[in-house]
Amino acid sequence: MIIPVETLTSMKEFKGVDETTLCEKLDAVEALIRAYTHNNFQNRAVRFEGKSLNNRVFGGSPFLKVGDRVEITQSQVNDGLYTITEILDDAIRLDKALFSVDCNRVTKVEYPADIRQGIINLLIWEQKNRQKVGVKAETLSRHSVTYYDQDINNQVMGYPVSLLGFLSPYMKARF
Repeated sequence: MIIPVETLTSMKEFKGVDETTLCEKLDAVEALIRAYTHNNFQNRAVRFEGKSLNNRVFGGSPFLKVGDRVEITQSQVNDGLYTITEILDDAIRLDKALFSVDCNRVTKVEYPADIRQGIINLLIWEQKNRQKVGVKAETLSRHSVTYYDQDINNQVMGYPVSLLGFLSPYMKARF
């Protein structure tokens, strides 16, 4: 996970929210950020290649630890993001099953602190405001509320542009 689920469940905004739902939201926001910025946040200095079996990749790096996020590439079938659940003497164990392949390139993925904080802010916005999307004005008796418009000019991928400003330094050109 980009952010441990325990971190979110300890916050008042996420009390009572199912952990499975939070995991799915975290995965979705992580994919959204990687696609939007065209940045895979890989630390290429922490990389190895190894054979896979079940949920293990044989090989390792002294710079990996339990809970780290890794990306498998160039495996043809196992490409994707995984979390390390255990480090063995000759392998690492991942959170999802893998197909048996002779070569998997495993690279550590590291997100800066402002990316993690920005994701928390996006999830809090989602929790509090998603049900209000599309409502421009609401009047009950003498109480009136007007929400901002969400059109192409002030929203990106369903989130307000003002919440996505933290991604600007991490944008990469795409050719």
